[in-house]
Amino acid sequence: MSLQQVLVTGLGVMAPHGDDAGRFFDALLRGESAIRPILPDLPKPAAAATVDFEAARWFSKLQLAGVDRVSQLAVAAADLALRDAGLVGAPESAPDVAPERIGVYAGCGMGGAGALEAAYRSGASGRVPPLTVPAFMPNAPASHVAMRLNAQGPVLTYSVACASSSIAIAEAAKAVERGEVDVAIAGGSEALIVEGVVLAWQAMQTLASFAPGEAASAVRPFASDRTGFALGEGAAFLVLESAAHAERRGARSHARLAGWGSTCDATHLTKPDAAGQARALRAALRMADLQPADVGYCNAHGTATRIGDVVERQALAEVWGSQLDRLAVSSTKALHGHLLGAAGALEAVVTVLALRRRQLPPNAHCSTPDPDCALNLVPAVGAEAPGLEAAISSSFAFGGSNATLLFTRG
Repeated sequence: MSLQQVLVTGLGVMAPHGDDAGRFFDALLRGESAIRPILPDLPKPAAAATVDFEAARWFSKLQLAGVDRVSQLAVAAADLALRDAGLVGAPESAPDVAPERIGVYAGCGMGGAGALEAAYRSGASGRVPPLTVPAFMPNAPASHVAMRLNAQGPVLTYSVACASSSIAIAEAAKAVERGEVDVAIAGGSEALIVEGVVLAWQAMQTLASFAPGEAASAVRPFASDRTGFALGEGAAFLVLESAAHAERRGARSHARLAGWGSTCDATHLTKPDAAGQARALRAALRMADLQPADVGYCNAHGTATRIGDVVERQALAEVWGSQLDRLAVSSTKALHGHLLGAAGALEAVVTVLALRRRQLPPNAHCSTPDPDCALNLVPAVGAEAPGLEAAISSSFAFGGSNATLLFTRG
């Protein structure tokens, strides 16, 4: 079986910085943080990056029945990705793409948190909404995307915590590479800014602390004074096609998805392991037939946790060795928050745009880097990268799952 090159032909986001991928990237380059205080009635202050979303652009009031916010964001981002790909949001506009040759590959870590929270709160009255179960099930976003776009090929959901949508994109790429589908809509969605979920994350002591008025700069990846991450919500999808299929319909390519790697640490449920991450990095390089020195930018997982950032640096050092100083690194979670199951997809969009525009978003709020996280961090003002030809995006998850996506120009 001959394998086909996989191109990214469409990008769509519903992000804390807006629904235009280009303007979203511009905001990151400017170092604009979307993280704000949330849920003021909580016992302990919390901050997150939320999406200003107008559901009426995509749904009628009747259609919204039983559709959780996580699925609403997914439908919108997938529609925008198809429009960007020149498919205008529906397969009818591309008659050469049969519905059964369109697949949906979505990542979602926690499902419809809003529906579940509403059911819990309404339970006291005995009036739990009858569509609660289909609203909160983790595969609801992928299903709604498929129904909206008449995608009749594989419709699959990957729930791998923070690696969910990176794994989904890799699995979609495999299907395109092997000719199983002509068009893959791949990405993820997450919408969990509700009291119960935020309280649960606070109990784990992984969320960033901040003084009054300083929520926007609370997340400081790789900094000596980092205290954790802030949650984010949103959705992002990429349209993947083979080079041959894209050429036949005259599609523009944002980048090539040249390699990917997926591994498991198999050591601990929440503590990351450098060896497992390094295996994922090497697998992506090997598939792309590239050396570490060929890759100029890493959009890091970079959650700004005390352990996670150090382990990620160790993994990069293990693979890049003496070439590590040539690899520019930043974690954009400092600006858009941690989207958990959708993080990999949103950061894949950032990585593709960094590669296409040869501009690097900053590693924000890191005035004093941690010596144990010694990396070539992109400065707070961002950076030009005129020679950038390849870039990676990494997602490392609870459960020990690691995923790396490697993109090249062309």
